[in-house]
Amino acid sequence: MNDVAKLLARAEQLIDRLDQLLPGPAPAPDWSAARAFLWRRRNGRPGLQPVMRPHGIRLADLCDVDDQKARIDQNTRQFLDGRRANNVLLTGARGTGKSSLVKALLNAYADRGLRLIEVDKEDLMDLPDIVELVAGRPERFILFCDDLSFEEAEPAYKALKSVLDGSVAAVPDNVLIYATSNRRHLMPEYHDENLQARHVDGEVHPGEAVEEKISLSERFGLWISFYPFSQDEYLAIVAHWLEEFGLDHEAIGNARQEALQWALLRGSRSGRVAWQFARDHAGRFE
Repeated sequence: MNDVAKLLARAEQLIDRLDQLLPGPAPAPDWSAARAFLWRRRNGRPGLQPVMRPHGIRLADLCDVDDQKARIDQNTRQFLDGRRANNVLLTGARGTGKSSLVKALLNAYADRGLRLIEVDKEDLMDLPDIVELVAGRPERFILFCDDLSFEEAEPAYKALKSVLDGSVAAVPDNVLIYATSNRRHLMPEYHDENLQARHVDGEVHPGEAVEEKISLSERFGLWISFYPFSQDEYLAIVAHWLEEFGLDHEAIGNARQEALQWALLRGSRSGRVAWQFARDHAGRFE
């Protein structure tokens, strides 16, 4: 009997040690410490890490995307006013301002209670925990998933799909998901999948593989598309940033040809390339 008691005592000690090693529920952060947070794991324990210096880009800095800006701005203001609003999927050409637009919304509306939580694709399985953590808070939270794409059968794909529209548990009214992707349907698409389409009474019905890929993107109520910039639009963005960096109109005009050569070498006339050129050019002439 004494041996049994000793064995039980050792078992209890072992369980206590395992409890210390296993990740517990995420602790609530100091909500007053920041307006943006990163969902991160440290030693296996998840939690919200305050972002002490969030990106300072403004809505006014995003040029030649006025329609996209107006649509997501309207949706965000509805959300802040406690009215109905949609989860948003921003897709299209790289470097055209998709993620910058989400960051600019935070700077525009942080004083009205908007907060941003950035979640990496690898951590999407934790979305229910994040939602539970912020439920009941007075702030309005955007869960931001940047540069999102999935391969076949990734578990994070189903986790996001469930939180968006497929779970028994409803997402609280103070949470929206904004995601950016270069892929319209967030997953790779193959030519042979189109061969699976079938015709029924004159109507075309996509195959199961296509249906599965479309089903995730359709759970976002608002789709906003971004397109490559023309040469004039690219140069307008270059001029905006050079002016922001302190160059006068003559110096901006003189930089035109160099800006075009920069874009040619990079193989892209995107807003990101324009900003990178402006930083380089202004840095050399300060």
